[in-house]
Amino acid sequence: MTIVDRLAAARGDVLADLVLRRANLVNVWSGEIYLTDIVIHQGRVIALGSGYSARQEMDIQGRYISPGFIDAHVHIESSLCTPPEFARAVVPHGVTAVVTDPHEIANVLGLSGIHYMLERAKDGPLSMFVNAPSCVPATHMETSGARLEADDLAALLDNQWVTGLAEVMNYPGVVYADEGMLDKLERFQSRVRDGHCPALTGKELNAYVSTGIGSEHECTTVAEAQEKLRLGLTIFIREGTTTRNLLPLLPLITPQNHTRICFCTDDRQPNSLMDEGSIDFMVRKAVANGVDPLMAIRMGTLNTAQYFRLYDYGVIAPGKWADMFVFSDLYNLQPEMVFRHGQLVAQDGKMAVEKPSLRPVRQPPSVNVNLASLDFSVSASGAHIRVIGAQGDQVVTEHLVEAASVVDGLVVSDVNRDILKMAVIERHHATGNQALSFIKGFGLRRGAIAGTVAHDHHNLVVIGVDDASMKRAVEVVVEIGGGLVAVNGDEVLGILPLPVAGLMTENPLEQVRHAYDNMIAHAQTLGSTMPDPFMAMSFMALEVIPKLKLTDLGLVDVEQFKIVDLFVEAI
Repeated sequence: MTIVDRLAAARGDVLADLVLRRANLVNVWSGEIYLTDIVIHQGRVIALGSGYSARQEMDIQGRYISPGFIDAHVHIESSLCTPPEFARAVVPHGVTAVVTDPHEIANVLGLSGIHYMLERAKDGPLSMFVNAPSCVPATHMETSGARLEADDLAALLDNQWVTGLAEVMNYPGVVYADEGMLDKLERFQSRVRDGHCPALTGKELNAYVSTGIGSEHECTTVAEAQEKLRLGLTIFIREGTTTRNLLPLLPLITPQNHTRICFCTDDRQPNSLMDEGSIDFMVRKAVANGVDPLMAIRMGTLNTAQYFRLYDYGVIAPGKWADMFVFSDLYNLQPEMVFRHGQLVAQDGKMAVEKPSLRPVRQPPSVNVNLASLDFSVSASGAHIRVIGAQGDQVVTEHLVEAASVVDGLVVSDVNRDILKMAVIERHHATGNQALSFIKGFGLRRGAIAGTVAHDHHNLVVIGVDDASMKRAVEVVVEIGGGLVAVNGDEVLGILPLPVAGLMTENPLEQVRHAYDNMIAHAQTLGSTMPDPFMAMSFMALEVIPKLKLTDLGLVDVEQFKIVDLFVEAI
């Protein structure tokens, strides 16, 4: 299996492995769609055109063939599944490669977590490329399970599946020349370096981009995306489970600039992946809203491959990997057959190959909570409190100031105003660190929900109506070794154990989806008004997304990038 063999097949001197006849090729390189044969040998396309014979021939009957989709930025951990089951979720949707940032598991387990993800992706039907996590921890205002410095990350550079440096979330650290952040950027100066700078503008944005960071996926408005695009950033338009940015950003896309725009999902839960899809969902949605189909497909394929310097991917052409999918309707793209490296891996929405055997990988216990130190009482030391204003369809929050509801000298939840108590509890080292605040937007009227999925430090987060329910929820999360919980007082309504770092399970995708749907239903039984309160809750502790968030070290004003007091003078 050498290039000599492929050359012989390309010349027509020997039989190729496979010919796909009468395919309407979506040529994202030339901007054309035309009828041709596609010749494949040893996993790669070796020729386009007629006159070739092969050991296997398939008549595509004039249906379309596109390069396989590439997700430009995804945290596989958010699917609650490990790479083999994640692959089962996305490959039938035409996704043949992803660029993942495993900073979720890295914040819990460090380099061993990254190696676990790489190990689990081996021999699978999905090409999983990794960007080395740049922010473990995300900032100094949290406690994570590990710390990765420039020297630690440099050890990943020799891995063929590592493409560059993942989203640089500590944008104040970059702008104001934090030595550790600059060391990481320098170590990866010859590689792609992804960005993350929500709402950054003006001189600070210029400073951030001047370091060589190349992309941004946090844009929520056309104006924000346009400013960043003009400065040379490649824009990743995101459509996650909670972060729905595609429709607001579609007006950004033009024939002149679309080659500098990619599609990504960032964080998608099992229900979204199974019901809507992945990059294919974004393409369908874009086309339905007026984007030219070829442009939309290019943003999900070639653009991403070119940005990440994956030059053997993203296009159907001689020498490239034969990653592609067949579909019938250009204006309602539904993958019917999916090929990865020339092998049929999915058909009619189902996998066509077996899941690879999993090698045993041991991971240490990852939930270490000092239960004796739990205390959810908040003494009233003022009449007004800062409140996190959650929005069900975004990860950004409002910085609200509300009158405190005080009973017997303690600030309590006020369900009539939808102001609930929230706590973040350190779960990596049993330090006893705990911070309390209040949050609006979840709609619970009784009980509590809790979990160990809390971007990016993944400490234990709990939101509840009363202290007893919150304490019980935390106890159950610890008992199951990490995962998601819904309780009402002492009654445990539902659990979803996530034994892999408190983030994932190796159970089949369908089981995880069913269990997760049940968890959402339990939260809604408690009164939650959010479509997905657990996904929303997981972002309420992320102190690199404006405006107000809570970590185990305290309440963070993200715009000031500092910890602030819960109590405040009325504004």
